[in-house]
Amino acid sequence: MKNISPKELRNLINSNNNDYQLIDIRDDYEYDICCIGGEKISMYSIIENINKLSKSKKVIIYCRTGSRSSNIIDLIEKKFHYKNIYNLEGGIMKWREDIDPTLEEY
Repeated sequence: MKNISPKELRNLINSNNNDYQLIDIRDDYEYDICCIGGEKISMYSIIENINKLSKSKKVIIYCRTGSRSSNIIDLIEKKFHYKNIYNLEGGIMKWREDIDPTLEEY
């Protein structure tokens, strides 16, 4: 599994390069607490929405700490053979720690 650090993701976002897709797989209540952007696709419906994931762009998937997203990425890579999926290391809480401490911790 490939990972991307919060700093690498921030640099990608700031580069105005639209050659990536950011996916938030957290529950709705978590999304309502804090968000760093991207498309909201629940981890429970990601398989039904697999056609929404790009096969040509870098797809970065995140959750709260990186655990759920790593499990989802493992499933997607094995079942659908995606090679372009990245896990946000430490999830949104590591983003909060490294990039934006104004995000609410939960």
